[in-house]
Amino acid sequence: MTEDMTSNVFDTALIFEGGGMRVSYTCALANVLLENGIFFDNVYGLSAGASNTVNYVSRDTDRVRRSFVDLVEDPEFGGMGTFLQHKGYFSAEHIYEEAGLPDGFLPFDFAAFCANPAKITIEAFNRDTGESVYWTKDDMPTIADLMVRVRASSTLPLIMPSPKIDGARYYDGGLGEGSGFLLPRAQRDGFTRFLIVRTRPRAYRKTPPIGLGDKLTHTMLWGRPHVVNALENRWWKYNHMCDEIERLEAAGDAYVFYAQDMAVSSGETNIDKLQANYDAGYAQAMRELPAIKEFLGL
Repeated sequence: MTEDMTSNVFDTALIFEGGGMRVSYTCALANVLLENGIFFDNVYGLSAGASNTVNYVSRDTDRVRRSFVDLVEDPEFGGMGTFLQHKGYFSAEHIYEEAGLPDGFLPFDFAAFCANPAKITIEAFNRDTGESVYWTKDDMPTIADLMVRVRASSTLPLIMPSPKIDGARYYDGGLGEGSGFLLPRAQRDGFTRFLIVRTRPRAYRKTPPIGLGDKLTHTMLWGRPHVVNALENRWWKYNHMCDEIERLEAAGDAYVFYAQDMAVSSGETNIDKLQANYDAGYAQAMRELPAIKEFLGL
């Protein structure tokens, strides 16, 4: 699909939150936007939201859904076997860098992605410096360049091995500046209006990491102080961003799609549950479509 790849929303940034397989709910909103001819010119996403971002810009509605539903049926998707082989609980190299190739389980339409004039920004966290790194289409001249960066943005510490890009190692973008949201970057890019796609309900807030799990994380990440610091502080930074999003919403500067009927966790691998979650997200997106179009002036 490479014809008529024009944008029609220019003054509002589309921002996808991550959340692992919870994105089976919010990828449905991406499809509702595509099916109704709502094409953002600037799209931001991190972690699983980075997959939503690149799939939305490729305008492949089938892949939008299959990335968070059917992908679990790929025999090499992951599990304890790949975890014990040091490939990650989610077999990251395969599901990001191999499945999207032309002969892979989930081919990515890189030609359509490139033909679309829309701009994207995805974020990752530099493991060894603690810096947030942002990548755009300029950093993705090949499908391999794109997919390794989507993988980096989605790589969970301890769960998945950290990929190397240009000599640096990266982890999930949710550890970075916006603690789960690319809102600060979009604001620096000059945007004052936002459609923010959440994988949590409005009232959700994180709690401080405590107990045995926190001590175990410290032990296993010994020698990675920037990662430990990011994990320790993410809860309050994330909550601050939630408050800021609600402030923007109250001021009329943001439309926020909150996942009201989320029924799966980030690690869900049951395809029937993922499909049901997609269907619930789709139903909510259709209910909210008139309000979204009104906010966008469409």
